[in-house]
Amino acid sequence: MTQIIQSLSEISKRYDALFVDLWGCLHDGLKPFPSAVNAMQTYRASGGTVVLVTNSPRPRLSVEAQLAEIGVARDAWDTTATSGDSARSAMFRGVVGEKVYHIGESEDQSFFEEISVVKDPVAITKVPLDQADGIVCTGPVDPFADPDVNRPDFLYAKQKGIKLLCANPDIVVDRGDKREWCAGALAKLYTEMGGESLYFGKPHPPIYDLARRRLSALGKDVPDANILAIGDGVLTDIKGAMGEDIDSLFISGGLAATETKTSHDPDEDALSIYLKTEMSNPTYTIGHLR
Repeated sequence: MTQIIQSLSEISKRYDALFVDLWGCLHDGLKPFPSAVNAMQTYRASGGTVVLVTNSPRPRLSVEAQLAEIGVARDAWDTTATSGDSARSAMFRGVVGEKVYHIGESEDQSFFEEISVVKDPVAITKVPLDQADGIVCTGPVDPFADPDVNRPDFLYAKQKGIKLLCANPDIVVDRGDKREWCAGALAKLYTEMGGESLYFGKPHPPIYDLARRRLSALGKDVPDANILAIGDGVLTDIKGAMGEDIDSLFISGGLAATETKTSHDPDEDALSIYLKTEMSNPTYTIGHLR
């Protein structure tokens, strides 16, 4: 059974590095959570390393710029690993072909910017669906529309054997007090319809490999036993940590605040029922990162 804690400081000395989710942990898409930011600053001041591991479909520089706009203090983290960078590397290696149909908002165009870490990248061209070798999904065109609006296009794509690259495996995210659909919801629908979806963010291995490389680039050789993954998604953050055999801290006051009856702390019975239902077993649980 998960151990409920009151603050990160209770356990932080056991770990040399943190893999920390963004939405629902450090900010809500509009503003930072002061107690969470302070917890990261305190942890870093004690010698720990913070890697922000996010399912954002954007490149790391774009995510870092967004953090600055939101107001997350720069001294709260060391480096970032994004699902977008992991997926972009795969795209430029040609996993869904050279001609791709893009599903996503206009602000996601940075996903298609040239990348330097792939040797001899393929030349990617965005085309209409009927000309595409593959689909690149950075998110819904309308994050409030039911994913089912994509069913006609997905039926056509499935019949053509077109693969879908999912740049963000999250199903939903909360921006302030509004819940939005993410690329993972569309990829899930496509898979359920019989199509093939390729994932590169949490809970899948590629983004953890990227996070470890980011640590190494800082000169940090940290064994998995000394890494703690933190996040509010049991199907992404916690499932991914379990798959990587990394300890985890579940933020119950994020996506599952209602199910776990979390205000300051989770209700123990509600938390137990929720985790059992989701077949999840985080090492620790806290109401909000602090």
